[in-house]
Amino acid sequence: MTWVAGVDSSTQSCKVVVCEAESGTIVAQGQAAHPDGTAVSAEKWWEALQEASAGLLDRVEAIAVAGQQHGLVTLDAGGRPVRDALLWNDTRSAQAAGDLIEELGGPRVWAEAMGSVPVAAFTVAKLRWLADHEPAHADRTQTVLLPHDYLTWRLCGADAEPTTDRGDASGTGYWSPAANEYRKDLLASAFRDRVPRLPRVLEPSEVAGHTPTGVLVAAGTGDNAGAALGLGIGPGDVVVSLGTSGTVFARTAEPSADPTGAIAGFASATGDFLPLVCTLNAARVLSYTADLLGVDLETLETLAAQSEPGAAGVTLLPYLTGERTPNLPHATGSLHGLRPDNMHPAHLARAAYEGMLCNMADALDHLRGTGVPVERVLLIGGAARSPLVRTAAAQIFDTAVSVPEPAEYVALGAARQAAWALAGTPDPPEWRSSTVTEVAAPHDGSVGASIRARYQAVRETLHG
Repeated sequence: MTWVAGVDSSTQSCKVVVCEAESGTIVAQGQAAHPDGTAVSAEKWWEALQEASAGLLDRVEAIAVAGQQHGLVTLDAGGRPVRDALLWNDTRSAQAAGDLIEELGGPRVWAEAMGSVPVAAFTVAKLRWLADHEPAHADRTQTVLLPHDYLTWRLCGADAEPTTDRGDASGTGYWSPAANEYRKDLLASAFRDRVPRLPRVLEPSEVAGHTPTGVLVAAGTGDNAGAALGLGIGPGDVVVSLGTSGTVFARTAEPSADPTGAIAGFASATGDFLPLVCTLNAARVLSYTADLLGVDLETLETLAAQSEPGAAGVTLLPYLTGERTPNLPHATGSLHGLRPDNMHPAHLARAAYEGMLCNMADALDHLRGTGVPVERVLLIGGAARSPLVRTAAAQIFDTAVSVPEPAEYVALGAARQAAWALAGTPDPPEWRSSTVTEVAAPHDGSVGASIRARYQAVRETLHG
């Protein structure tokens, strides 16, 4: 029996799954926490990977890493980190993103050139921020990597050539999915005429190298591309992922180029494309609301279930840490519609669920608006385990949703990629499909439409 491993190095933790290469059956798992904050030491990710995989890799023949997208890892001439890595959700680069958009000629030019319009999350904006605010660190930077690139490089050894893949490279803002190449002119412009070393972009099943003990290291990818591979999505499938952040994405045969900037035109981990809408606020909205009310998440759901759809008129705009879509990096959360008769914890709890899901429904509409077919909505992520989230999502999205069995789909996608590279076949292995729970949308769509209409009215009043 051949075993492979997949790593999900996410914002909050590192998760490792070990699977049978032929079937995808999970045989072992491990997990370790990451430090809090939006700027952390990349070395902590490596330490977490070692902790999470301890005792799991003895029989593994291949491994791949899927990591949080966009993060900026800067290395000096000796391969040492120049400063703490800036994570995707660090918004200090918001002004830099705006400056870059204007310098190139506006959002449409960026969309046509790169498939995406940069926001604070993108690596290209973080490089501009570094050049302008920490020029000494910028001068010392000889190599620029993404989080998954860094861990892949560490697995292969310090003498290895740094590598990345199409999926993760497409989130930098200086690698074009349509042209399949780096735009070093944009990189140099963003980094004030500096052109650091960049990782070689591997094809989906290409081998990055081997560990010192001989384990094959596959290309790896970004977290959303990893989840798409782990789920095995096809045409017509749209994934709504409710993790720390929220993402809505689909797999398409052609690259996207949305001049509004709402849709990021990413590449997938299978050689095609992954148009994606990302929000900064998803499951964290529920956690923060639970903290406010002094309850745990289970009690929050019990409270919310005591309210009715519409939360008795209470509306929450969930921009608690700013927002990426819509692009409001400095926004804050807002409660609206409070009256003496609805100022009750149950209605506030319900408004948190509905505000999170209305934000995701807006994201889903962005994909629909560009012609992406929506035949099936797959709801994943920690918050998708909530029965209330499932039923409210079907109501607010006004469509049936499918909920795959809870699993670490990002890590599973990485493991599937490792098995693919090990087998050397044209296509990834056919792993068993997940058990899916179908949640039917309500027959009367007026309730969900009313919730969304009130949410949109509040949003437009505050933010235009």
